[in-house]
Amino acid sequence: MIKFGTGGWRAIIGDGFTKANIRLVAAAVARRMKREGVAEEGICVGYDRRFLSKEALIWFCEVLAGEGIKVFFVNMSCPTPQIMFTVKEKKLPYGAMVTASHNPATWNGIKLFTFGGRDAAQDVTEAIQEEANSIAEADVRAMDFEEAKAEGIIAIIDPRDAYLDSILNQVNTEAIRKRRLRIVLDPMFGVSLTGLQTILYTCRCDVDVINDRHDAFFGRHLPAPNPDTLVDLQYAVKEHKADVGIATDGDADRLGIIDENGRYVTANETLALLYYYLLEYKGWKGAAVRNIATTHLLDRIAEAHGEKCVEVPVGFKHISAGMEKYDALIGGESSGGLTVRGHISGKDGLYAASLLVEMLSVSGRKLSELVQDLYEKYGEMHTAEYDWALTEESREEIARKIMEEKQLPVFDKKVEKVSYMDGCKVYLENGWVIVRFSGTEPRVRIFAEAETEEKAKQTVKQMADFVGLPWQE
Repeated sequence: MIKFGTGGWRAIIGDGFTKANIRLVAAAVARRMKREGVAEEGICVGYDRRFLSKEALIWFCEVLAGEGIKVFFVNMSCPTPQIMFTVKEKKLPYGAMVTASHNPATWNGIKLFTFGGRDAAQDVTEAIQEEANSIAEADVRAMDFEEAKAEGIIAIIDPRDAYLDSILNQVNTEAIRKRRLRIVLDPMFGVSLTGLQTILYTCRCDVDVINDRHDAFFGRHLPAPNPDTLVDLQYAVKEHKADVGIATDGDADRLGIIDENGRYVTANETLALLYYYLLEYKGWKGAAVRNIATTHLLDRIAEAHGEKCVEVPVGFKHISAGMEKYDALIGGESSGGLTVRGHISGKDGLYAASLLVEMLSVSGRKLSELVQDLYEKYGEMHTAEYDWALTEESREEIARKIMEEKQLPVFDKKVEKVSYMDGCKVYLENGWVIVRFSGTEPRVRIFAEAETEEKAKQTVKQMADFVGLPWQE
């Protein structure tokens, strides 16, 4: 069965991610567009560097063309946010990207976007999922890709310049030119290199690059920027005596940062730093939106500036909705995705990287100093994150215990409240812990935040022991 999660539809290649299923999703999207009367307005589509991505997109487009849907096809691997930007700029009703983002190399998938370049809302993806699963394969119509191009139903476009110019127009390029930063880029074998190099060279930065070749196996690492996968970048920053190391995930919508000392700067720290920078240095106003598993340091920063921090479920579509509802300044998540008011509604690793480089340039400080200043002002908050693969039986047992029976361990801190909005989140005195099931893989995750990393780990272990998950550092 085709099943959409928090980040679109994802499945293992050759298992769920098959030509037949790709065509069914395309048919469901096409039928929805025809019912809405937007077939001629069209859809912008793109693909990343994963195995089978371009071929999958061609199969997807052949069905769209067979249904008479106008297709704007980006004929080179590109960042997901570039597709979202193009949907927004062209005022298109829909967009699609073939990618499985940060999932293992054996996975692929399709992300869907709606008007304004937003991640498709849950009611949209659920309706497309239901329709795709109800269509008989024999009822799927298709038109040969080259024939559709010849007839003008599929149009080849290159929106890269417009996308990159938009980012350059939103950052202080003059300040960056004056700082002359040395930067190491790690696209993690993904699609961000050309875009980030263009931006940084335009701003006269010195740039070194690692892990830039096309490798569908992502160097045999998970294409997610975290401490385990960015060891090469840590060494490279120290070797080149760089000011900062910047990494993006497989489809370039998430960011990972290494400071000048080779230390991994957490996604929570990066998000908090950028929010503080926008408020203090740029003088902007507005709330912050974070998902339920992201740092409460944002809450402290917001409160100190007379703003509020809005908590939403995991899934960037919820952050986008919160940004719109509250006219928020920044929205983000602990996995490295963030957006800022005035840019696209979805997460964008290239824009976030550019803004961070601006922050370093305008402040004139080292990244490690900025992190330390933030903690001195608002107090230290550190997170611990662990995840486990699940069988269906173990998932049901955990769900029964914590979601249905609402059992909890006995914590050594006061429990202030419990939320079941997305998993089970326990708000503790000066910290929290959450257990939730992944929306993209058969896994369960436990996150905790406390004054120290060690205390956060202890809280994760306590919850893991309570629900029967094996513990190992």
